[in-house]
Amino acid sequence: MPKLRNIFLAAGLFVVAALLIAPGGSLLYYRSTKGEGCARCHEIRPSFDMWAASTHRTISCNDCHGGLLTPDADFHASNLRRLVRHVRDDAPQQILMSGQGEIERLTARCQECHQREYAAWKAGPHSATYADIFTDAEHNRKRLLMDDCLRCHGMHFQGGIEDLVTPVATEGPWKLVREEMAGKPTMPCVTCHEVHKKGQPLGPRAPRKQPVSSARQAVAPASLGLFDRRTKVHVAVDLMPVPQIYEGGRPVKMSPDPRQALCYQCHAPEAGGQAWSGDDRTGLGVHEGISCLACHDPHTQQTRASCATCHPRLSNCGLDVEKMDTTFKDPASKHNVHTVKCADCHPKGVPPKRNRGLSIVSSLR
Repeated sequence: MPKLRNIFLAAGLFVVAALLIAPGGSLLYYRSTKGEGCARCHEIRPSFDMWAASTHRTISCNDCHGGLLTPDADFHASNLRRLVRHVRDDAPQQILMSGQGEIERLTARCQECHQREYAAWKAGPHSATYADIFTDAEHNRKRLLMDDCLRCHGMHFQGGIEDLVTPVATEGPWKLVREEMAGKPTMPCVTCHEVHKKGQPLGPRAPRKQPVSSARQAVAPASLGLFDRRTKVHVAVDLMPVPQIYEGGRPVKMSPDPRQALCYQCHAPEAGGQAWSGDDRTGLGVHEGISCLACHDPHTQQTRASCATCHPRLSNCGLDVEKMDTTFKDPASKHNVHTVKCADCHPKGVPPKRNRGLSIVSSLR
């Protein structure tokens, strides 16, 4: 009995010591080395080097990817599997995030610093869940589900369409094979933003003697890029061309806004490049050549202020365009705001523009 008691006592002391040493080890080895500790033991030197030059280099690896004290059994089990592969010298050439748990932790970490952007994304359509997308009966009756759906709606999902939803047919009812995915977002922050993108950390706003000219201000954030499901890497927006769209045989005038290239990765026309084929929503008519982001908020996708931005009350003919019969006012309107033309409202011909000065004076009377 005394020997058994001593064994239990020793085991208890070992557990207590491990619990006390773990936080210290995490603090001294990982945090004090500012990430170098991670790169010493894991095959992630390329990722570490990218992080060290990124906008997030002041944030510890543990803060986004978890550490010894992360209260998630799956996280530690995954790390144990990586350790076994490391010991066997069987590590993959490319170390990537794997599993929904890592995506959720990273998204939660984004929220801590980018609260306004996160709230806007959460309120918009791009926060749609797997249940929203893949059990939509109206959509599934019209279009057969396929693996390519995951290119935009679930690029971080580990598996194919048959591993996610059943049946893969145009007759339901449909349900998720993995029910735990139902409430999870199909397009988290890392869908369109590369965390390790090179850039300067966002520090306190320094006083400037002169404002930066508009022409020198960045159009797109450095992090902007689409996560490619096939290669498992982000493709930067400056590497994506804005496609040429056609209306019949006529080339449509395209906005030079480089951010649109990201929109077209999912909202694209069919192979022929015809406007409004497939999921294309390229502006035509009076709005041809205007960027998607001129009307759609990047995160919420709301368009409430879009008309007023370009059409103040006293512009051109002085009419309030928000009261015109377009889909901006009523979704059931026959005049889609994306494609409305002058002739839609002026079938007998567009009247000549009145003198702007006289228009303003008359509208003030």
